Amino acid sequence: MGNWTADLMTRTGLKIHVRPVRTEDEPMLAEFFTHVTKEDLSFRYLTGLNEVGKERIAALTDVDHVRTENYLAFGESGDPLIATAMLACDPAFERGEVAISIRADYKNRGVGWELLGFLSRVAQAKGVKVLESIERRENRAAIEIEQQMGFTTVTDPDDPTILLVRKELRAA
Repeated sequence: MGNWTADLMTRTGLKIHVRPVRTEDEPMLAEFFTHVTKEDLSFRYLTGLNEVGKERIAALTDVDHVRTENYLAFGESGDPLIATAMLACDPAFERGEVAISIRADYKNRGVGWELLGFLSRVAQAKGVKVLESIERRENRAAIEIEQQMGFTTVTDPDDPTILLVRKELRAA
């Protein structure tokens, strides 16, 4: 179960290959995040972040491959790394949280849609009941995709700038 891979095609015809992260992917991930906009970094980490440091990169590669998995999406030729898609589940697999980052030059090509669908299928296969994402209210593009995929949004009771986005999954 922990070694999901996929070949996906986006609505724009872009072919992507998705595989779980490996420890040796650290340098590639560090380089990838230099191609993610500062705005998208702030959406991903919910904070003003100018770069993704060594500790955050290590957290993206040092996963247990059971409850937490970070998937890497590559262009058809295997290069470049165009996106990362993380699924982090609670110990009982009741909830899974998703977070996706896409290279600036690959945005608006359907990558986020395909990766969110992929993460939903993985979560469902693991028995996750609720898939969630935490979004800054300004991240309209991500919220729109999530809503189109059946996610609902509620304002975080502790922070009106944050939306909690969630979807109930059916048992696989």
